[in-house]
Amino acid sequence: MKTLTVGLGCRSYPIYIGSDLIHSSMLYTTHIKGLDVAIVTNETVAPLYLAQVRQVLSDYNVIEVVLPDGEQWKTLETVNRIFDHLLAARHTRTTTLVALGGGVVGDMTGFAAACYQRGVDFIQVPTTLLSQVDSSIGGKTGVNHPLGKNMIGAFHQPACVIADIATLNTLPDNDLSAGLAEVIKYGLICDSDFYEWLQINMASILDRKPELLSKIVIRSCQRKAEIVADDEKELGRRVILNLGHTFGHAIEAWQGYGQWRHGEAVAVGMVMSADLSARLGWLDQQEVEQLVVLLESARLPVSPPVGMSADEFLSLMRVDKKVLDGTLRLVLLKRIGDATVTSEFSGKCLDQTLAKFIC
Repeated sequence: MKTLTVGLGCRSYPIYIGSDLIHSSMLYTTHIKGLDVAIVTNETVAPLYLAQVRQVLSDYNVIEVVLPDGEQWKTLETVNRIFDHLLAARHTRTTTLVALGGGVVGDMTGFAAACYQRGVDFIQVPTTLLSQVDSSIGGKTGVNHPLGKNMIGAFHQPACVIADIATLNTLPDNDLSAGLAEVIKYGLICDSDFYEWLQINMASILDRKPELLSKIVIRSCQRKAEIVADDEKELGRRVILNLGHTFGHAIEAWQGYGQWRHGEAVAVGMVMSADLSARLGWLDQQEVEQLVVLLESARLPVSPPVGMSADEFLSLMRVDKKVLDGTLRLVLLKRIGDATVTSEFSGKCLDQTLAKFIC
């Protein structure tokens, strides 16, 4: 087992990474203060792991909250189901919520924990690659609104993250690829050596070789932990973690949440961000093409869905948390391994990028 730390002073917490950690009672009990526990999961993950986690927590008063699966259910109405169960069971401020599942479960459980009786503890047990390398770390919780993704939420850090690599064995191929989009993102924004390594090893990663899966989770978590420790509330450097997300969120909102996986939309967004970066003279065209090849080798899309117009893209991109005082800001690449958030790009270049991909 590898243990990393998200350094946030008195709110610091560990990330445990290894195989078969989901069965280790000590990893949970160390971070549970009271007698009440609520395991929140979804209909897909519950048959696989709920009984195992419940057995590990058998010394506690455990309730189960099984939610429908899918990004389309990431709403205030669904979070209210969690509150219904907590209140019906008379859970108090000493309760601990356990988020067992992917990013949607983790985001909603964390948001419920942030709100219930003005804040209770929660533990992240991510079971998808995307949630292990990204969404379970950093305390960003929330739900979607029809006009914008993750626009309603709170910063609420978990008590710990238990990333069991073995759970990736039950992950569908498309979900593994979606997680790889976020892995590739770390190479692009802050780790060029990792990016080069991914180019060489992508085929073996897709074969799910345990040592490679462990490496990409550990390396990604290290980068995420460093950035979060430096900028918890996304007021500065942390914004670079959103590379490709402004374009990607527009795709998700336009299609309707759940039509594309988040990582698939982010993959397209990263290509569009790289294209715009090249138009600004920061990347060369060969680097953009290499990114396309890498994403395609990870079995990810590299162009948006047919039917989106430039006006629709721009309208949805402006409903974004990076917009300040009406000014659109984007995360772009100065070079591979060096990202920046900026509003200093010409509208003409952005229009050219949109026109290229809409065509």
